[in-house]
Amino acid sequence: MRLTTFLAMAARVVVPKDYRYGTNRPWTQAAKRLNPPGKKRRKVFVEPIAAEDWSVFRGDRVEILAGKDKGKQGKVIQVFRHRNWVMLEGLNTHHRFVGKTPDYRGTYIAAEAPLLVRDVSLVDPSDRKPTEVEWRFTEEGEKVRVSLRTGRIIPKPVVERKDGIVPQQWKDGPKDTSPNDALEKTYVPSLKTLEEEVMEKMGIEENRRHRRSYWY
Repeated sequence: MRLTTFLAMAARVVVPKDYRYGTNRPWTQAAKRLNPPGKKRRKVFVEPIAAEDWSVFRGDRVEILAGKDKGKQGKVIQVFRHRNWVMLEGLNTHHRFVGKTPDYRGTYIAAEAPLLVRDVSLVDPSDRKPTEVEWRFTEEGEKVRVSLRTGRIIPKPVVERKDGIVPQQWKDGPKDTSPNDALEKTYVPSLKTLEEEVMEKMGIEENRRHRRSYWY
């Protein structure tokens, strides 16, 4: 097990049974304010979608099928699988009044609202039209998304990290450590002390011995 996987498991947040998911991370103050201890919010039933059946990912281009922005296409910037939500860049926006203080009247900002995954459809890159998809396997055994209308493969999007790096396109430089070198085991356990290992490596011989000590 890799260290990153272990740390991710250790940092996993355990939410209460009656927790109501929203657009805020469960460990943030905004989410805790909406879900205070002891408060039971109205149950929202969500149709469960298995992880292997989920077909919309961050970076995909989709078309809205319902709502005020019906017919518009946009890029998926966030996915909430616990609520079957997706958020599109610059679409399905609503305005919020924020920043109000005794000395400042605040301002309106536009923020994207989530859409149900059933209200969006993936766009086929071959003709830029919405289509239904199905998971299939290629001859090499790779699992891919296939458009049911055209039969073309819709590749998964390549997403940049916050630092602008695309892991799939990264090439090691002269000062980068390769994964094989990082995982190579070079330490040999020994019962010798550090001083004894240094002396052995440098060819230093020590003939002196400590005096015997007796404990009564």
